[in-house]
Amino acid sequence: MDRIYDALKTLGIRRTYKGYYYVADAVYLVMSDASMLLYISKDLYPKVARMHDTSINCVERNIRTIVSSCWQSEYVKNLELMAGIPLYRKPTSGEFIDILSSYLLVKRA
Repeated sequence: MDRIYDALKTLGIRRTYKGYYYVADAVYLVMSDASMLLYISKDLYPKVARMHDTSINCVERNIRTIVSSCWQSEYVKNLELMAGIPLYRKPTSGEFIDILSSYLLVKRA
């Protein structure tokens, strides 16, 4: 989890955001099972919501806030470096989780 927290810090995302822990757990789950990206709303978000004793809508909204915060900050270049490609539009929540999990899996190897 420390590697995930470090990656979030690199993107300017701090623990003051409620979604910080939701994103971290979502990335951790996807790193364990990439197929969760196929069913974000039906599988990934419900698991994260249960982990934090909250609603799926709350998880989804707070992750969107994290993505928007990163996209509107000076740290967006770090996100592009993690993605490995130029980003011409704000990534969706699923794309954001995919970028982070893929980046961390490649760095681990």
